[in-house]
Amino acid sequence: MSTASPSPHLTRRRLLRGLLGGGLAAGALGGAGWAQAARFGTVRESRRLPGLQAPLRVAFLTDLHYGLYVFAGRVRAWVDAANAARPDLILLGGDFLDTRAGADPAPLLTELARLRAPLGVYGVWGNHDYGSFGQEEVGQDWPAHRQNLTAAFARAGIAVLRNTGQAVRPDLWVGGVDDFICGQPDAAAALSGAGERATLLLSHNPDLLPELPGPVGLVLCGHTHGGQIRLPLLGAPVVPSRYGQRYAMGWVTGAYGTPAYVSRGLGTSGLPFRNLCEPELTLLTLLPG
Repeated sequence: MSTASPSPHLTRRRLLRGLLGGGLAAGALGGAGWAQAARFGTVRESRRLPGLQAPLRVAFLTDLHYGLYVFAGRVRAWVDAANAARPDLILLGGDFLDTRAGADPAPLLTELARLRAPLGVYGVWGNHDYGSFGQEEVGQDWPAHRQNLTAAFARAGIAVLRNTGQAVRPDLWVGGVDDFICGQPDAAAALSGAGERATLLLSHNPDLLPELPGPVGLVLCGHTHGGQIRLPLLGAPVVPSRYGQRYAMGWVTGAYGTPAYVSRGLGTSGLPFRNLCEPELTLLTLLPG
């Protein structure tokens, strides 16, 4: 049963501003909140994946939000940590940019181009990417503009999956869907070529999970930041999901019993603070099912 969605008047941005105006600003949302947002941890998880024939190491990075509070040095540290783990595959969960409409992704792509994995680097766009790349401003020219941006990502070694997928190994299919809020996600299309292979599906927003057209081996999501601000005993007052706390972070379950992992992400949105919600780089060890 779905948890009621939060009031439209209580967004993460409004909550953060409200807290800044109160006494909590001197604590969690002062220097400590800034410091918590600036450092990140590596979360290591393992799981069996049906159809997989050999172990697989996956690095999952999401919600970079480059451009507003995050700059090249921080992205460089994330890339270095991912490369140091020597993953077989690197997946990027969207919200690459968080800046003015029509932003140039080149400075970010310069850093992301250093990512290295023998099976490749794949990603999807999130809602902030659509805004940062100027979807509304471009108007009718958006399809061509989006194609040019996808080509720019490809030149940096990142294959953007938009309702499509690819066999990255004889036993593994990686699919990715368009953003749930700003795009037109189609999970069936993203998985249509999987056959009997193990399946990994990228969806920026976990709100896709109840709408899956069938079982998936594993879905990886971001978007929520784990709430970004979590309070002792109460958890996250605001989670940007129509399902409230249901898909806030960590291991969750979608339709058809599909396992999914929701990362807390690496950047911040609204204001550059976190509390009890450390940014994470996720390293998954997937084992034959």
